[in-house]
Amino acid sequence: MLTKVLEFFKNLPPKKCMHCGKEMDEQHECYGNTCSDCLGAAYRQ
Repeated sequence: MLTKVLEFFKNLPPKKCMHCGKEMDEQHECYGNTCSDCLGAAYRQ
């Protein structure tokens, strides 16, 4: 059964930023959906 769970996560499409659409490198502790570039722009405004 563990194999099926691992296959599920391996087959997920890459996460994309909700603002610019750029593919994101996911972090295990982060559920965010905004890339670091867009986050930086939001903090500067």
